[in-house]
Amino acid sequence: MRFTVSSTALSSKLNALSRVINSKNSLPILADFVFDIQDNVLHLTASDSENVMKTQVELIESDGNGRFAVGNHDLLEAVKGFSEQPITFDVDQQANIAKISYQNGMFSLPVESADEYPVTQTVSDGATEIVIESAVLAENITRSLFATAQDELRPVMNGIYFDLTPECLSIVASDGHKLVRNKILNIHSDQPASFILPKKPASLLKTLLSKDGEDVIIRFDERNALIDYTDGEITCRLIEGRYPNYNSVIPQSNPNQLTVDRQGLLAALRRVQPFSSDSSNLIRFHVEGGTLQLDAEDYDFSKTATERMACQYEGQPMSIGFKGSSFIEILGNFDCSEVLIQLADPSRAGLVLPTEQSENQDVLMLMMPMLIND
Repeated sequence: MRFTVSSTALSSKLNALSRVINSKNSLPILADFVFDIQDNVLHLTASDSENVMKTQVELIESDGNGRFAVGNHDLLEAVKGFSEQPITFDVDQQANIAKISYQNGMFSLPVESADEYPVTQTVSDGATEIVIESAVLAENITRSLFATAQDELRPVMNGIYFDLTPECLSIVASDGHKLVRNKILNIHSDQPASFILPKKPASLLKTLLSKDGEDVIIRFDERNALIDYTDGEITCRLIEGRYPNYNSVIPQSNPNQLTVDRQGLLAALRRVQPFSSDSSNLIRFHVEGGTLQLDAEDYDFSKTATERMACQYEGQPMSIGFKGSSFIEILGNFDCSEVLIQLADPSRAGLVLPTEQSENQDVLMLMMPMLIND
């Protein structure tokens, strides 16, 4: 079998696929890429057994159809240094060897039978389907990933929850201390459905999804999801279990309203946070009138810091404690110029919202307070 392909096209596709392959695999063949040539199109597959990525590239020429598997590391290292040029694969499946020739030389690699590669799990015929714009999905995954947990006892908290209702599609992540809820108002279904997307395929999608306005089609059942995007598809095993009722922890009326410059608050927190205790990372927020004061202290090492900044505040004077690193993450995952912080009292969760929501979206983040010693 012989075929010729663009070096840069192949390199970019293999580089994307390589992200799904684990450094250690339960089956040795999972360290391979599968090459499948059908009608002058090269179909490429990589997997870690739970997540399967597929993509394709047009061939310059080929002399027939066939499939084989080849180790990812050596091939990836070899082709990523090429300038744009055609490279030709001569595959001898009897001798299990592939000779790859290019402008100034050639190399050879062993190949294996692709028949030994695990069969991809598919979603059932009655799967639920969601169609969502690529850029919107990428934005919401990026905004949610930091809030997922790493909890062996509650694995459902380790992924991103997609909750499709008659009102909207909610994309939710929480570790029990902070929560992100994104509502996409122009996606809804009369038949409620939901799934929990694990962190690894979510991270892959974050880097793979384009901002070109193309649609992504997500089909899912109780066990698996198939996510079809512009350059390929990912099939992944879902996290099974019941996600907690996230709506029950979101306060419905926090009367104290604080509006502040996001970048200014983010910079102030980064300056103050190093002076907080390593064990608690507590930052005290004191807001009164038009001033927000941030205080950090670590008496064990005789460190303190205070910074004041202007804000707009409607409500009772209040001091409330938050974990500095988590609040920095929350502010860093918005892209608005100002945020609205809604507070009730020092013992209840605070909400952080953009002052202006994107079209057809409703985003909020929740932060649980920490006990402060007055």
